[in-house]
Amino acid sequence: MPIYALDNNLWFPPVQEADSEGLLAMGGDLSVDRLLLAYKRGIFPWFEGDTPLWWCPNPRFVLFPNEIVISTSMRSIIKKRNFRFTVNKAFPEVIRACKDLKRKDQEGTWITNALEESFVQLHELGFVHSAEAWQDNKLVGGLYGVKMGKVFFGESMFSTVSNASKFAFISFVEELKKEGIQIIDCQVYTAHLESLGAKMIARESFINLLNQHI
Repeated sequence: MPIYALDNNLWFPPVQEADSEGLLAMGGDLSVDRLLLAYKRGIFPWFEGDTPLWWCPNPRFVLFPNEIVISTSMRSIIKKRNFRFTVNKAFPEVIRACKDLKRKDQEGTWITNALEESFVQLHELGFVHSAEAWQDNKLVGGLYGVKMGKVFFGESMFSTVSNASKFAFISFVEELKKEGIQIIDCQVYTAHLESLGAKMIARESFINLLNQHI
């Protein structure tokens, strides 16, 4: 499969043209309009170096909100109110923490300065949202992502205290249920999200769901 090189025109190739790893295109800008078009079509940016790489893997890792799995230990933590939950109270701090977090087996971060600035703009426009976990009035975990229609596209999460990001995620999913969100895009597999009920579905099924719910 060819890897398409994007220019300044606002377009993406068909997602079926992605290679076996899900890489579809490279280049282009990180404008608000391009990012919104990408998510609407099931495409997301993920960097290596300074060049934007655009992905749409097959299969796709997703969570249906009603299928979330909450372990007995997490139910106990939630019941004990070890953390306080908020939404959109500290978005700049959340994305910066996700950007700065040192991750095992990963060199540097895929959240570039340019991408951070674009997501801040999308947050100000009401498309990007954050969920936060607090302990003793200190931000200790959280996540952010893009919300369009009845779909939430999870982007990144962080935690400085054990179970903080899991608490924020579970609490946020409960909020998204109330808002009628039908599918949460987790993009690529992680054991952490699998333990919470996320699973693989075919890319074609995922795109059909986007067309139905955005």
